[in-house]
Amino acid sequence: MSRGPDAPGARVRDLLGLVRGHRKAVLVAVLLTLVGAVLGLAQPLLAREAITQAGTGRAAWGLVAVLAALFVAQALLGAFGRFLLERTGEGIVLGLRRSLIGHLLKLPIPVYDERRIGDLVSRTGADTTVLRDVVAQSFVDLVTGVITTAGIVALMVWLDVTLFVLVFVTVAAGALLVVGAVRGMRAASERTQASVGAMAADLDRALGAIRTVRASRAEQRETERIGRQADSAYRSGVRTARLACVADPAVELAANGTLLLVLLVGGVRVARDAASLGDLVAFLLYASYLAVPLASTFHAVTTIQRGMGALQRVWEVLALPVEENRASSPVAAEPARTTAVLEFRDVRFHYPDRPVLHGVSFEVPPRSLVALAGRSGEGKSTVLALVERFYDPQGGSILLEGRDVRELSRAQCRARLAFVEQNTPVLHGTLRDNITYADPDADVAEIDRVVRLADLGDLVARLPAGLDTEVGDRGCTLSGGERQRVALARALLTKPSLLLLDEPTSQLDAMTEAVLAETVARVAAECALLVIAHRPSTLRSADCVVLLDGGRVAARGTPAQLLSDSELYRRLAT
Repeated sequence: MSRGPDAPGARVRDLLGLVRGHRKAVLVAVLLTLVGAVLGLAQPLLAREAITQAGTGRAAWGLVAVLAALFVAQALLGAFGRFLLERTGEGIVLGLRRSLIGHLLKLPIPVYDERRIGDLVSRTGADTTVLRDVVAQSFVDLVTGVITTAGIVALMVWLDVTLFVLVFVTVAAGALLVVGAVRGMRAASERTQASVGAMAADLDRALGAIRTVRASRAEQRETERIGRQADSAYRSGVRTARLACVADPAVELAANGTLLLVLLVGGVRVARDAASLGDLVAFLLYASYLAVPLASTFHAVTTIQRGMGALQRVWEVLALPVEENRASSPVAAEPARTTAVLEFRDVRFHYPDRPVLHGVSFEVPPRSLVALAGRSGEGKSTVLALVERFYDPQGGSILLEGRDVRELSRAQCRARLAFVEQNTPVLHGTLRDNITYADPDADVAEIDRVVRLADLGDLVARLPAGLDTEVGDRGCTLSGGERQRVALARALLTKPSLLLLDEPTSQLDAMTEAVLAETVARVAAECALLVIAHRPSTLRSADCVVLLDGGRVAARGTPAQLLSDSELYRRLAT
């Protein structure tokens, strides 16, 4: 059902497509609602007959009992039909939200670089809620409202054509105003939803860095920034409200005005014996009933307009390409397979706004520690992102355990790797949840092994519930060094062939750094390591240092060799 952002806007039939697979439940709900409406239409006729019998002196208790039974039956059918619709609407939106969640988590990394995460989250929440209202209420309200209105009109014509003409003129006058207002509601609604999405994105940005916001005394600036988006949503909402305020009095005119006219004109006709009191009461009841389907039809039309805007925004997300998880077409055979765990061969890469790597080549042998060094912005983090296949190079080739990564799916590549980011994200949950994130079924012995390797024993012993202690949102109860070691334990649990470390000592004190250096040395005996290094201690512990400068490999060798041969390395190392 997905369409591109440049595709024509969503239409009513596209909204109807949402109920595909739920048609039986929706049909039953519509039928129940219609049966309830028919029972409601019969009530004025019974009231008319009861009044007529009372006028002749006969008791009408039987008709009163039937009238009460119809009233109760109508209420029960309406309640059950509404519940069925609400449940169906929730089911449809559940499927849509699951599709969005799965899609959002599979987008290519460049999409996250370009899009506001908060806005994407808003589409999963706010926009799908609008669609739920459309499915659960508006479609059925529109169908039953139109059919009920047609039935009421037919009965009113049958009872008194003269009074019906008055009703028709009044309703038509209100309808002209409603049609004019509805035309602008969709555009105003789309602007409101877009502004709400932008507001959510800005709020997510501020809350994600709340400590920096507080330390920078930037609460007021962020409040004003987010407030501007709230102001935009307010203006669009006010425009929608203005249009609704034009339409609402029109509906009120069509409802209350008809009642007043019918009461005045009909009363005069009854006084002159031109009509019976029973006919007038029945007509008045139908005129009062007419207000409900007219109002529900108007509300349904406005909600459907909003729903089409929400569906368009959902389409835009579902139209975004997901990350390919299959091997590319077979590549030309390499002249020789490498014995290295990882090899870069003349790799070139550029972001949309700037080039980064210009023919980078190096190897990571088995059970070795290779350090990537260089000034900021030279492409070190990009190298790790290419190894993880967050991006694909524009030229050259990357070999993992002797195979071109294009011959493997992304999942197959990542199964051989582990990655510890510099910012070391720790997820909300327990310490155990975070350590076992990549391998939820790991046994106790394996967890204990990585806890020892990452030197987390003291932390586990200190926490009140040990591994089952909650670590707070983004691991806020842990120090930077503790988060780093948790991320390292998480990476080691999968027993990777290659471990990628993005400056692992950046948040550690000298003592913890020395402990981590010993840990890294032990890990190097089990798997290969590719480490982005800035600190001299990390550089000195490497078996080989690859020095990047200007997006190229400026030098390569042992720390001792580079210390004597490379001026750039000497500046970095000291």
